Parts: sequence; C-alpha cells; structure tokens
Amino acid sequence: MNPTHVNPSTKIFLREAVEISGDVAVIATTIDLFNAATIDVMRVVLGHGASGNAASMKPYVVGFKRRGIDAVAVDLPRGVAEKAVPVFIKTSGRGHEVVGGGQSFGGRVASLAAIDADFGGLVLFSYPLHRPGFRDQLRTEHWPSIKCPTLFLSGDRDPFANIDLLREKVKLIRHARLEVFKGQGHGLLGVLDQALDVAADFIHKEIQ
Repeated sequence: MNPTHVNPSTKIFLREAVEISGDVAVIATTIDLFNAATIDVMRVVLGHGASGNAASMKPYVVGFKRRGIDAVAVDLPRGVAEKAVPVFIKTSGRGHEVVGGGQSFGGRVASLAAIDADFGGLVLFSYPLHRPGFRDQLRTEHWPSIKCPTLFLSGDRDPFANIDLLREKVKLIRHARLEVFKGQGHGLLGVLDQALDVAADFIHKEIQ
C-alpha cells in the first residue's frame, strides 16, 4: 500500500509523533506535523529469531518508525514454527493493512501466518531456508501458497540460506524479490540501515 496522508486531527498527529520518535519524545504542533512527510496506515509486525525475543527486535522496530512506518515486535513461543503462527496472528491481526516479517525463525513464522491471515506483504530478514549443511531439507513447502508481495533480505554468506538456492526458490512466490547483502552472514545488523531502507521502499512501492 502506498503511503497516504493522515486525517489531520490533533489526536492522531500527536500519537504518531511520539511513536515515530522511538525513545525520545518530540514536541510538535499540529501545523508542523501536517506539513511533515506522509505516514503509512500499514503496520509491520515482526517476529524474532529462535534465540531472541521481542526486545531483540528493537533496532528493527525503531528503524521502521524512523522511516515513518508503524512497527511492533511479538514474543513467539520457541520450537516448531507452525505452533507459533496463532501467537503471531493474535498480535498482527488479519488483512492487507498488515505487513508480516521478522528475523530468521520469526520471518518463517510470519510467512506461514501470511497464508491464513491474508497479509498485505512480507518482509523477511535472513529467512532460514535450510539448516546449515542440510540444503536438501528446504523450508519452502508453503511458499507457493503465499499470494502477497514478499521481500527477502539475505546475506550471501548465510549458512542457513545458500544464496544460489534462495535465488532459485524465491520464484515459487509469484510476487517475490530478493535483496542480497555481500559479506553478511545469518543476521543483517551490520547493514541494518541499508536493509531497512530497502524494506521501507518496498513497502511504499510494492504493497497495496
């Protein structure tokens, strides 16, 4: 969904000003915010990696908000990804105004949830295509059922996703794009600003 101007009410403007600022409250007048950049009505919901939690996704959440995109992280139960799907959807809700996403395990959960919850899009950081050393055991069975625009962001040295395999398998999703970060392994914190710029541009231009 392309960004749209917010209804110019003081209540909405002040809420967005506080959320987008992250940890620092910003004092702004209604006129200041009316003249500011557009604010998305979409919401990005992010799942964490297998060894993380919602708090570990703070750099992603703050990064999206600094780019004018509302975002929130969800705590997921450990273990089988399929069992975490209802927890993800409980936080995300359903429909095209939701962009599912996450890091590694959390991204896999989001991709499963997208099928049932009819998300508007997916933004998947370091998707765990396979376990290290097990390239024949791919986690792609559900990919042909994903109907929304999907962005994969992956390092070319990620042991959880052989880049040549990933380039081939993303074709299973009708509206999928792969962004590769050279020299990066499983995790993109070293290039997070660049990755979030790509993700924000994708949300603005490709998700409707």
